[in-house]
Amino acid sequence: MSLEKIITLNDVVNSANTGLDAIKRAPIVDANTGIRCLRIQDISQSKNFTEWGFTEVSDNNFLRFQLKKNEILIARTGGSIGCNKLIKFDLQAVFNNGLIRLRINELKYNPVFIYYVLQSDFYKQHIDSIAFGTAAQPNMKIDDLLAFKFIYLERSYQDEIASILSSLDNRISLLRETNTTLEAIAQTLFKSWFVDFDPVKAKAQGKQPEGMDEATAALFPSEFEESALGLIPKGWRVGTLGDVARLHKGSINPLHHQNTVFEHYSLPSFDNGQSPVMEAGIEIKSNKTSVPKNAVLLSKLNPHIPRVWLPSKIGDNAVCSTEFLVFVPADGASKEFIYCIFIADSFQSSLLQLVTGTSNSHQRVKPDTVSALPMVIPSLETQKAFETILTPLFARVGHNRHKAQTLTTLRDTLLPRLISGQLRINQAQDLINEVGA
Repeated sequence: MSLEKIITLNDVVNSANTGLDAIKRAPIVDANTGIRCLRIQDISQSKNFTEWGFTEVSDNNFLRFQLKKNEILIARTGGSIGCNKLIKFDLQAVFNNGLIRLRINELKYNPVFIYYVLQSDFYKQHIDSIAFGTAAQPNMKIDDLLAFKFIYLERSYQDEIASILSSLDNRISLLRETNTTLEAIAQTLFKSWFVDFDPVKAKAQGKQPEGMDEATAALFPSEFEESALGLIPKGWRVGTLGDVARLHKGSINPLHHQNTVFEHYSLPSFDNGQSPVMEAGIEIKSNKTSVPKNAVLLSKLNPHIPRVWLPSKIGDNAVCSTEFLVFVPADGASKEFIYCIFIADSFQSSLLQLVTGTSNSHQRVKPDTVSALPMVIPSLETQKAFETILTPLFARVGHNRHKAQTLTTLRDTLLPRLISGQLRINQAQDLINEVGA
């Protein structure tokens, strides 16, 4: 292994080219054509393949621009310039001209290793140095991208690094996928009980609610009654969100507590799938909202992009961006119940109706109008039964989230030291074993 030889990205690629014109040659269409098109936002927002838009392309263009295993796609323009994605399988998809495709010389270089090199801070520094154009719409040239320099490592060492970092990423992905499944289970139960009223409908037909024991079924009425919101279970009532979730408005200026370490919940942390950042008061430059122990956070910014945060464990000095609304349970409700309200499609649709502002970047909802949203309020006993089922489920979600963050931090710590040759594989494995990964 050599730690002296410096190579460029140009040395490791067989080819580098931009994609198809997004308007004429690879337009996004509504119909299912069987061929999808990868765009910058699909990479920057980590969208799954099934979320990419469909496109219509000629047979010749499909053959030339089909995404193949081990290709790396890099955004060349806009606010996400430099972000990239490794293609893990041959796909029925092409890519548009907002992206650069790198085809790696696989005889000498491991594409997965090169992908991890492109996650490094020194790669990001290179991107910052070559971006040009206006601040709102930076661009980069292919030749400038390919001039990126990094240390050459022997192929066998590349393979080992790729293996160990991929293993960590696979574990992180599995934890996140598990959490997605657990939260889907929670939301399905919430919708069944409190939106579709399935147990009430079953009892009204003289049936035992499916998958429910007798004690829990007894908590639901067997008939409906009229209300301002239509038919609702008898004995339940129409109220507002404020009846179950109290809006917390405690403001704090961390600069007045410069030596205090705050648990900072921010929009960037949420969007990046991260835990709150631990920061000293002197590092936080604007007013924040304090976060009580049992809080649920709901973003008031761009509500067409749901941002709902259920912290698994909140510290003594927790604060959040003022772009979050902070709610705490009221009148016997639970934070799990509130969280499920917020992520429900019906609630998100109602939230959209409250939006003010003329552009996406300035759209907001007013806190008091959110609290005033009407809703059906179930009996306290039914809420408690729901909480009993959901508490251990969300405890597991919190555990998985903490584990994923630990592994993410470990990966980000190992990455620069491995690809620079400063850390050997056996040393990295020892560090992984220490955290029980």
